[in-house]
Amino acid sequence: MKDHLLIATAYNNEARIYVSYTKTLVEKARKIHKTWPTATAALGRLLTAASMMSFFNKDESSLTLRIDGDGPIGWLLAESNAQGEVRGNVDKPDVYLKYNDSNKLAVGLAIGNGHLTIIRNPHLKNAYSSTVELITSEIAEDLTYYFSSSEQVPSSVGLGVLVNEDTSIKHAGGFIIQLLPQATEETIIQIEGALQKLTSVTNFFDNNKSTNELLTLLANGTENILEKHELKYHCECTKKYFSNLLQKLDITALETIIKEDKKAEIICQYCKKVYNFTEKELTEIVTKKQP
Repeated sequence: MKDHLLIATAYNNEARIYVSYTKTLVEKARKIHKTWPTATAALGRLLTAASMMSFFNKDESSLTLRIDGDGPIGWLLAESNAQGEVRGNVDKPDVYLKYNDSNKLAVGLAIGNGHLTIIRNPHLKNAYSSTVELITSEIAEDLTYYFSSSEQVPSSVGLGVLVNEDTSIKHAGGFIIQLLPQATEETIIQIEGALQKLTSVTNFFDNNKSTNELLTLLANGTENILEKHELKYHCECTKKYFSNLLQKLDITALETIIKEDKKAEIICQYCKKVYNFTEKELTEIVTKKQP
């Protein structure tokens, strides 16, 4: 099953449901950042959420999700756009913790206490930003709380990453259910009943079930699929982008780099691609900055 997102209305247009499968993009993130299982699960959940939330608006807006916690994993970051492209990073990738009682990956312990920040159009001056405290640090519950408290949209979020014994990804995906303003009490009760039938997203996929079947379960068979989109881990970094960043340094800093190192090496935090700038290229940047 390829990574994708289904968007549907349900319950007589009283709810909107997003269902995704993200195994390939989470596996790519794991390989890029060389994450250990608990860090993989945490980053994978955040990437999955970002990939779905990027389709909330019809415009070309981008989205950033950031978690800052006091646990061993440090911070987590995920960026997405309206093309279904997502990328991310994690502060401490070498984290492997499990809960003693369930033997499940301890994402909440790894993140600890902290905050979730969501920024829409992060690269624009009119960016919208909202920060909430983490409730469980398991990410899905924290997003559910965010939607209710910051956007006043009653929602339910489910996210999952199932890691193989060799640390590769077996399954990953998630869902977001959001009530529309006209939602009735009867619809709320039906959704609650549907959620009780779902043990976890990854268990569902591990039983050879599809996103369409997950959607049907969550919608109690009332779904009307509106859109389907491909999802992928993709970084759009370029040498020109990093060249522009170098141009923002003051001339003294650039001249110091030229004098001491004779070159500059920049590694993209999202894809780990290396960009090298020669002494000549750095000199040209200095020349452009001089009045």
